[in-house]
Amino acid sequence: MNRREFERVVDAALDEIPRDILARIDNLVVVVEDAPAPDQDPDLLGLYEGVPLEKRGDYWGTLPDQITIFREPHLALGFTQDQLRAEIRRTVLHEIAHHLGIDDTRLHELGWG
Repeated sequence: MNRREFERVVDAALDEIPRDILARIDNLVVVVEDAPAPDQDPDLLGLYEGVPLEKRGDYWGTLPDQITIFREPHLALGFTQDQLRAEIRRTVLHEIAHHLGIDDTRLHELGWG
């Protein structure tokens, strides 16, 4: 899957987020990168960087939180196109959950870890 198609799949996953959840998202940007930084786990599929909504106090004037979805680690999974699309969607939703304040423990309990 080339980068353009990968980005379309990420966009499609974002478009599927229900309106009531979208209304809660605040000051967030989602980007696609080919691979994690050299000091990060090379198998990392996605990364949320920021302050989860539930932990924000005075947040005015702050740079946006960022979700990064990594293309090459997804491709390295060796999935079929349909499986890959599903995994990209899962990663996007997982990282959105972190923005909303849901930690990995709770995501694992919910089957999203």
